[in-house]
Amino acid sequence: MEQKQKDKSKPEQMSSQEYTQYVKQITPTHNTPLNVAKAFLVGGIICTIGQAITSWITSMGVEKEAAGTWTSIALIGLAIMLTGFNLFSSIVKFGGAGALVPITGFANSMVSPAIEYKKEGWVFGVGCKIFTIAGPVILYGVVTSWIVGVLYYVLQMLGIIGG
Repeated sequence: MEQKQKDKSKPEQMSSQEYTQYVKQITPTHNTPLNVAKAFLVGGIICTIGQAITSWITSMGVEKEAAGTWTSIALIGLAIMLTGFNLFSSIVKFGGAGALVPITGFANSMVSPAIEYKKEGWVFGVGCKIFTIAGPVILYGVVTSWIVGVLYYVLQMLGIIGG
């Protein structure tokens, strides 16, 4: 009788030890301290750019609150342009959360699906897919703020906190 030989390239035909070795081989390793340093650097650069914009706008006599609004708009616009030119993904690949956590990451998450699905049309492509990531963020933001507002109101009415 002919004995069938195991095909070692398929995970379901590997022994437990061989499979463990295979998983170790293909699993990417991460250098957490280096990733944290990169995120800190990229996030710091974004914040420095934001502070430079704010300082420049306030130097023209604009109130600090309005300058903050214009700074947010400028950072959002910059992130959108970098996403459109396919440069933001390189920044995220290097800096990770340092680029994704600030307002620039939210702008990127709104624009990326719109760019990707533009070919499907303005309604079913851009109109529907633009809220793929932003929709849940907006929904949970609104619901959470409503719950916190009601809780604050109740605690004020009970005299637990002052108004």
